[in-house]
Amino acid sequence: MSKNNSTRKEMLEVELVIGKIMRIGVLFSAAVMILGFAMFLITGNSGYPATSFPTTLPAIWQGLISFKAYAYMMAGIYLLILTPVLRVVISIYAFYQEKDMLYVKITSLVLLILIISVIVGHH
Repeated sequence: MSKNNSTRKEMLEVELVIGKIMRIGVLFSAAVMILGFAMFLITGNSGYPATSFPTTLPAIWQGLISFKAYAYMMAGIYLLILTPVLRVVISIYAFYQEKDMLYVKITSLVLLILIISVIVGHH
């Protein structure tokens, strides 16, 4: 019974950490998007021609270095998308620590599907 109790306690701690990471990720991505929006409002310039904006990670990175407003907004969106992916990665680690290989495999499959969908969806 005490082993079961300690497992529950560990899972609760993992869930609390995951919840905190999710909140921090959402707040950080919102802050980056707000920064980009503020830059746009202050300068009145997106940093890109009228009908274009950065969509690839290298283009966003280059835009961040050049302080382009739309690049900051897009980076915030990418961070928001990556936040739940980070949750999946942390869950894989948590299940591995508990030696729950079935859930390690299932969650790894979910991560693989997420990665494939990002790659395929981009092209």
